[in-house]
Amino acid sequence: MTLLALLFLVPLYVAVVAATHPASAFLRGVPVLPGGDLLANGRQVLVRGLPGTPSVPRMLLNSALMAASVTLGKLLIAVPAAFAIGFFRFPGRRLVFWLIFVTLMLPIEVTFFPTYQVSVQLGLFNNFGGLVVPLLASATAVFLFRQVFAAFPLDLVDAARLDGAGPLRFLAEVALPMARPTLAAVAVIEFVYGWNQYLWPLVITSSPSNATIVMGIREQIAAAESFAVPQWNLVMLVALLALIPPVVVVVAMQRWFVRGLVFQAR
Repeated sequence: MTLLALLFLVPLYVAVVAATHPASAFLRGVPVLPGGDLLANGRQVLVRGLPGTPSVPRMLLNSALMAASVTLGKLLIAVPAAFAIGFFRFPGRRLVFWLIFVTLMLPIEVTFFPTYQVSVQLGLFNNFGGLVVPLLASATAVFLFRQVFAAFPLDLVDAARLDGAGPLRFLAEVALPMARPTLAAVAVIEFVYGWNQYLWPLVITSSPSNATIVMGIREQIAAAESFAVPQWNLVMLVALLALIPPVVVVVAMQRWFVRGLVFQAR
């Protein structure tokens, strides 16, 4: 595992080294050791930017808002859906669950065009709603929460009913506190999923004001190659800036994330 980790860290190290050198350093090959131009490159990227590219701070903000909105929306939809499937008895309950589960097996190419067509018809093209709304449904989150709720002992449900707790009170005061590790794990997964979206923002938006940082890297590459000396140092710095927020979330939530996965494995 250590060897594999080191292997995957090599491109990251190259990006860090490249971000600390001027563009002219690449004319002599890829530098091996970090340089002293990180602050100068940072000012160029964050203040002036590359010509013809969206603002990097604005793209970072768009990505953060998109990832947070997608995460919150998925939780708000998946938790009640899984709660209803796990605790309520109604005709077709298992069929509904398996229909949701089957969507996990569909390639993204199958649903991509219909989702785009419906989004355009609903007026979601080239706005923030188009970035978020089509991504809110999550079969993975419904499946994970349903497994958690299905593991609850029936005695616990009966005891809550005897105490006069209705379904919503039971969900808020009993089910969700017991499912906190899973909530944290799903939140981390969905935040990284929302942050790393590339193809969907690229298709559903055309305005630079709605660009996300991941899709914006493509514009940075095109602009960097237009110089007499390609500005690969700036592109690498933008890529590192795009990497920081999801890494911070994963590291900050690591303990809860692992507990959530262990809870699912029981």
